[in-house]
Amino acid sequence: MDGVLVIDKPTGPTSFDVVRQVRSLLKLKKVGHTGTLDPMATGVLPLCLGEATKVAGFITEGDKAYDATVRLGAETDTQDAEGQVTARAPVPALTPALLESALARFRGPFEQVPPMYSAVKVAGKRLYELARAGEEVERAARQVTVYELVLRDFSADRLHLSVRCSKGFFVRTLAFDLGRALGCGAHLEALRRTSSGPFTLARALPLTDVASLAKEGLLAPRLVSLSDALVDMPEVRVNADEARRVSHGVPVEVPASLKPGRVRVMGPDGALLAVAEGVGGRLRYLRVLV
Repeated sequence: MDGVLVIDKPTGPTSFDVVRQVRSLLKLKKVGHTGTLDPMATGVLPLCLGEATKVAGFITEGDKAYDATVRLGAETDTQDAEGQVTARAPVPALTPALLESALARFRGPFEQVPPMYSAVKVAGKRLYELARAGEEVERAARQVTVYELVLRDFSADRLHLSVRCSKGFFVRTLAFDLGRALGCGAHLEALRRTSSGPFTLARALPLTDVASLAKEGLLAPRLVSLSDALVDMPEVRVNADEARRVSHGVPVEVPASLKPGRVRVMGPDGALLAVAEGVGGRLRYLRVLV
C-alpha cells in the first residue's frame, strides 16, 4: 500500500500517535507524517505509506492553511490553551480598525521566533525538551511568510482568523505576538488545519474510518498517488530509454528553458520515477524511486 493517506486528525493524540495507530491498523512498517500538528489541533495530516515515505521530505515543503481561534487577555507558557497562564491583562475595546491595524504587521514576509514548546532543535535538543525541564534558551528568528491573514469574526475577547502561510510558521506564536501588539496578551485557543500543500479537508478521512475502509478494501482507492502528492512540482516526461537511465541514476538532458527548481520526472506510462532539479541542461536527482 503506497501513497499518501490524508487524515482529519482529531483533538487529543499527537501526530506520532496517529502514525502509530495507522501503522498498527494497516500492519505497515513504513508510515510517516508530514508536518506536525499539536495534540489540541485538528485537521489535515497527510501520512506517507510505504514507498511514499521516500518523498515525505518534499511534501512537507508545501504551504499550510489554518482556521484559528485566539483568546485575548491571557498569555500561557505554551502559547496555547494547554499551557499555564503566565500573565493577564484587560482587553481593550475591539474594533475592526484596531484589529486590522494589528494584523497588518503579520502579513507578508517577516521573522518569527519559534516558541519554546516546539520541535525545533537548538544545540541538538528539541526546544520542548528544554522547556519541560524548566529551561528557556535564546532562539534565532526564522524567515516566514503569511500569504493571507483574514479576520473572520471577533467578540469581546476572541478572534477568529484564517491563515495561509509558509512551512515552519507557528500559529501559536502569531496568537502570542498579536496579543502583545494589542497590549493585552493572548494565546491560541483552537486550531484546525484546512490544507497542507495540495491536500485539503475534502480529501481527509476521519481516523475512526481507517480500519473499516481497509477491511472492506476501500482504503487503497482513497490514497493519493506519489505523483499527485507532488503536483505542485513541474513535470518532466521521459521516454522508455531515458526512464532506464533515470532508474540507474544516469543524468538525462532536459530543455534549457526548464526553470530552476524541483521537478517530477515521469516515465512514459505516467509513473513517478524521481524527484530532480535541472542543472546545466541535465537532471540532478534528489530522489530516485525506481
